[in-house]
Amino acid sequence: MTTVNDDALFRKVSTRVLPLAMIGFFLSYLDRVNIGFAQEQLSTDLGFSYAVYGLGAGLFFVGYFLFEIPSNLILAKVGARKWIARIMITWGLISGCMFLVDSETTFYVLRFLLGVAEAGFIPGVLFYMAQWFPASRRGRAWGIFYIALAASGVVGGPVSGIILDGMRGVAGLDGWQWLFIIEALPTVVLGFVVLRFLQEDHRTVRWLTEPERARLGHLLEAEAPPAGHTGLATVFRSPIIWMLTGIYFSYNFALYGISFWLPNLIRDLGVEGDVTVGLVSALPSLAAIVAMVLFGRSSDRHGERKKHIAAAFALSAIGFVTCILAGDNTVLGIIGLMLANAGALSIPAVFWSFQTSMLTGTALAGGIALINSTGNLAGFAAPYAIGAVKDATQTATIALWITAGFMVLGGILVLTVRTRKQPATEPDRVETPTE
Repeated sequence: MTTVNDDALFRKVSTRVLPLAMIGFFLSYLDRVNIGFAQEQLSTDLGFSYAVYGLGAGLFFVGYFLFEIPSNLILAKVGARKWIARIMITWGLISGCMFLVDSETTFYVLRFLLGVAEAGFIPGVLFYMAQWFPASRRGRAWGIFYIALAASGVVGGPVSGIILDGMRGVAGLDGWQWLFIIEALPTVVLGFVVLRFLQEDHRTVRWLTEPERARLGHLLEAEAPPAGHTGLATVFRSPIIWMLTGIYFSYNFALYGISFWLPNLIRDLGVEGDVTVGLVSALPSLAAIVAMVLFGRSSDRHGERKKHIAAAFALSAIGFVTCILAGDNTVLGIIGLMLANAGALSIPAVFWSFQTSMLTGTALAGGIALINSTGNLAGFAAPYAIGAVKDATQTATIALWITAGFMVLGGILVLTVRTRKQPATEPDRVETPTE
């Protein structure tokens, strides 16, 4: 008999599975929202209004929505390694082509195509990770995974500011053009790395012992829901899934309201210069990293999801209101953005643990894709609404009130969902027979 320590097992799994997924997520989010840092130079060069910028930023999510579910169903058929690699290579190439934008039409078309190319990546990675982590471990694992989202702000903000300021005029291109070229290249390279090295099946990897593979398989199978709740048709008919979609829409309204407009909001608070704005934009992401780890660990420790998600929504709402009330007080406004971002980014890791414990197999891929794609339509609504409001009023105050309202709505919705409580922990040790 061989003793398997679960904590040691999942430390090993995390070390092997999470880094590559996190780097991919980091680059995904960076390529998705770097348009926010390019906005001032791009709009000045091409004469784009706030509404034009907001519409173009949001069109990404129209393509994303239309192709998300088909993309994830293909992933379930052909496997994570090949399909995630395909997604990364094509989105990296299209993101790099953003330097060719010379009109509203090319801006809209390339943003739409970027969404088509990236469709399926995040839910695909979540589906992949669900094959490695049982529900009781996912909050912690995805809390670590989603650090990549905040890290893209910590690193991407200052780096984007340096590129925008330092690469102006090099080879006849403006800083915003170099921003898209430079930040797209690592994505294409990583796509080929994924194709070569991503490991899909715990039953065949050599870095787990036979007892560890057996224990991991037992934990994953033990948490599978009854067969009657896993059909894909059931997912589309489920009121709970559509409730979760509404919750995720509320979260994304805040996430992309912040992401696409953060540099502009910081400038509205009196901060000037591309490099300075980039550095200050890292502060909300640093606050989010701390909050994400704390929320994920607490949720797993207590085996509780709903109250943690609701608390994160509340924290984000408080942050938006603080930012509004700050007026021209730069320090208080930045604190508000830090709270808003910390709350918003603490939601997804716990939320996906909340949802993926209900489904398996193709239904898991389809359920994640349905929630993610439909919820991500907020990524179209939020930047466009903020841009239209800024064009009309020359301030984002009304849009920030609307965003705070969505955070309150999301918190209320999550408290109405009824689901089974997840176990706080598995047994630390288990005796596994060896041959």
